[in-house]
Amino acid sequence: MYQRDDGIVEFDGEACIGCKACLQACPYDAIYVDPDSGTAAKCHYCAHRVEINLEPACVVVCPEHAIIAGDLDDPLSEISKMIASNEVTVRKPEQGTAPKLFYVEGNDANLTPTATSAPETYAWADSLEPVDRVGGDGAHSTQGLPDLGPVMIGKGVMAEQMVQPTYNVQHKMPWHWPVPAYLVTKGIAAGAMIIFAVLFLLNMASAPGVLSLVSGITATVFSAITSALLVVDLERPERFLRILTRPQWKSWLTRGAVILIAFSTLSALWTVYVAGLHLEMWNPLPGIEKPVIAIVLPLAIGAAVYTAFLFGQAEGRDLWQSGLLPVHLLVQAIMVGAASLLMVSAFVDFGSYLTGILKTTLIGSIALDLAIMLFAELAMPHASEVAARASHMITHGRYKRTFWGGAIVVGHILPLILLLTLPVAAFASSTIMLMVVGGLYAYEFAFVMAPQRVPNS
Repeated sequence: MYQRDDGIVEFDGEACIGCKACLQACPYDAIYVDPDSGTAAKCHYCAHRVEINLEPACVVVCPEHAIIAGDLDDPLSEISKMIASNEVTVRKPEQGTAPKLFYVEGNDANLTPTATSAPETYAWADSLEPVDRVGGDGAHSTQGLPDLGPVMIGKGVMAEQMVQPTYNVQHKMPWHWPVPAYLVTKGIAAGAMIIFAVLFLLNMASAPGVLSLVSGITATVFSAITSALLVVDLERPERFLRILTRPQWKSWLTRGAVILIAFSTLSALWTVYVAGLHLEMWNPLPGIEKPVIAIVLPLAIGAAVYTAFLFGQAEGRDLWQSGLLPVHLLVQAIMVGAASLLMVSAFVDFGSYLTGILKTTLIGSIALDLAIMLFAELAMPHASEVAARASHMITHGRYKRTFWGGAIVVGHILPLILLLTLPVAAFASSTIMLMVVGGLYAYEFAFVMAPQRVPNS
């Protein structure tokens, strides 16, 4: 998307790979995926009409002249006079987008999607699927139940007149299971290499050692799985390489792809080098080992945390706008990386010293991740009402079982009990790894999906 000289925001479908990040970035749900082209599209003010001095089609077809378009810079234009003589408002001014769409006498009841309760039955239509309905007091959420109560506006305030919504947009969530899945696989790849790199740079692990080989293989394999998940989630997967051939460097999708490619490439080269040492195909190169790992370590950290900045650019989802997210992703990567390596240690001898370090690392990272999750979701105040609704949906609404049962109990509390009470045998370590990884996926699934269910329009 780009802004023309006349101010119109236009889009180039040929440059779009269908990543849907722009849909997440729009706080108004104004961008959608064209089902015919599989690329992002939006209202472009009928630019093809405006440039030949015709009005946008919506202005022409409205029989009540309820839509007015024109030049706001011209004080004599109809729209300038209308704005000057009426009380007007815009949607979500706090987002800082400086919107040029003005509403005459607009109010929360018809401009703020979360201000009123969302029915499943409209005047002449039904919703396509059961909706998450949070009342005006934000205290509850139900599914699949008839909307028998009155329409609520604000906190516990009933509409003063009979109100029946006639229609509402059927919201579609741009990102689905591949996104939380790729967060998990990316965490395993980055975490395994972070742990080895730190130990190696501290002279606590060696290059020809088994840990170095297993870490490299883990990073390489799970980086490949991560890349596959990223491509699968695109609407136009055949255009994936355009991230590199036509990069948008302001986007963390592009920056993250470059970081991930660099990390996976160096991890693969490191794996080949260490495998050659084990097979005695060549001699060690001690002069380059530490410089290489010193480069791999920040790339691994970058691969783990860059998604936090990508989510940060998704300004349509307030829950993702958290300064704690980079730290949280790093802790999660170390947690699942340690769990993966500990599982392998039950079948491949790392030595009691390194195995003990992995166990201690896993215990500490699980405890820290649990504290961050509970603090972020329960104790920390949220920046907006929309973020609070998404958090409420995770802890008390649609995703409460996924969060409490899957993420908290299965993914954290039970592994901690096993680690603190049982010896790390093959069965125990495999079970712990599955619990930790499954619990992380449960959390990421709720964290990714819940904000997308809070409507922006």
